[in-house]
Amino acid sequence: MTARKSPSNKNVVLGILVLATMMVGVDSTVVLLAFPTIVNELNSNFLSIIWVILAYLLIVTVCTTQLGRIGDIFGRARIFNFGFIIFTASSFACGLALSDTFLIGSRVFQAIGGAMMTANSGAIIADTFEPKERGHAFGFTAMGWNVGAMLGIVIGGVITTFLGWRYIFFINVPIGIVAFFYGLKYIRDNPIIKSGMDIPGMLTFGAAVFLLSYSAINSIATSLSISDVVMMLMGAALLPAFVLWELKTHSPMLDLRQFKNRILRSSILAALFQSLGYLAIAFLIIMYMQGIRGLSPLDAALVLVPGYILSGLLAPFMGGLADRYGARNIATAGIALMCVAILLYLNLSATLSYYISLILAASIVSGIGSAMFFPSNNRAVMANAQPGAYGATNGLLRTMSSLGIMFSFVLVISVAAHSIPKSTAFEIFVGTSTLIGKVSAEFMSGIYVALYVALVILAIAGILSFTRGRDIEGGK
Repeated sequence: MTARKSPSNKNVVLGILVLATMMVGVDSTVVLLAFPTIVNELNSNFLSIIWVILAYLLIVTVCTTQLGRIGDIFGRARIFNFGFIIFTASSFACGLALSDTFLIGSRVFQAIGGAMMTANSGAIIADTFEPKERGHAFGFTAMGWNVGAMLGIVIGGVITTFLGWRYIFFINVPIGIVAFFYGLKYIRDNPIIKSGMDIPGMLTFGAAVFLLSYSAINSIATSLSISDVVMMLMGAALLPAFVLWELKTHSPMLDLRQFKNRILRSSILAALFQSLGYLAIAFLIIMYMQGIRGLSPLDAALVLVPGYILSGLLAPFMGGLADRYGARNIATAGIALMCVAILLYLNLSATLSYYISLILAASIVSGIGSAMFFPSNNRAVMANAQPGAYGATNGLLRTMSSLGIMFSFVLVISVAAHSIPKSTAFEIFVGTSTLIGKVSAEFMSGIYVALYVALVILAIAGILSFTRGRDIEGGK
């Protein structure tokens, strides 16, 4: 085991990890409100620019677990800091992009750097902090993510409006440089762990996720074609093949044997369903505010800010409660509050006079729920991880969460787009059109369907969270 750091050094390490998660959080949402400008300036279209988001999520989903294992093998600090270099350089490249193809390619490399950081951040916390301190520490990293996501929405609107969309990527450069040098100084590597890589598993999993997501998004552009169906079937067929491979290989990408631990299994699956059911709701509500109510990108962003701020402020406190009382009840209550937020969103309509107040209330409720769920659930996962596999376990958690986020976007876009003419839907997605009359009512119907689907999926996450049992290192 590594020697525990002094309290002052622990705080510096935690600050670096918060910066890293904040940067990755910013870039998970910063593109949303810049869609119209990017589409116009790069002479592109929705189906191309949506991959600025989806390519990022796809790479994080496929690579995170293996990058966590690489951290176990070669040193978590080394991989984490190298991730800062890649993320920062790629952010600069994104800002220089002259075509949608170059921008998407730069986002792929940015995602690799982000995955290197997030795959090892939870493991570094487990290396640095005592078990009774980890929930509090995970609370701060959750705060970093939520503050980053909040800043991404606000910065995306403000910077795109006043400076241009390229600066939403340039802002990462000075932060990344400073954090990299502090990371070199203060974050120390874990003992090297002998382990192998699972390249066949990673390629099979990546192909399955790509085929499923690409065919789903492509089917939005046209009616479901034979090629889309073939791709979906190929992707679906690769998933059981991937599972069989993972069960027999010595160094699996996703160590499914970890799922024998009930608390670990339920906690990771709860993270998957929470991500799948909720994390694209902000995109859906932004479409409502811009496409149906005619708000500007900046005004739409500001309506969602209070919920993110509250979530960021409460996350460390909720993580501390998880240290004291265990994760199950706090995380489950967080899921319940997210369900309440969706029930509030279901009261929105095309003519509701107090819709801004309703969205504010729902975002605050969901913000409290996020602050309760994320640090508590992360703590439960790492409390049940094997000491020699913190990186791989944290990578597994991030992989499942990223998979949920990715298909959450696919689900929301697919359901909403099939409720109105596709050409009109694309204009709404990129913020260039406002709906009126019958089409507006039809689009609201699509939003309702997407919200009900999200509610069912979140209910599954809540059941998994509640039935996980008590932490082995949790409260009394």
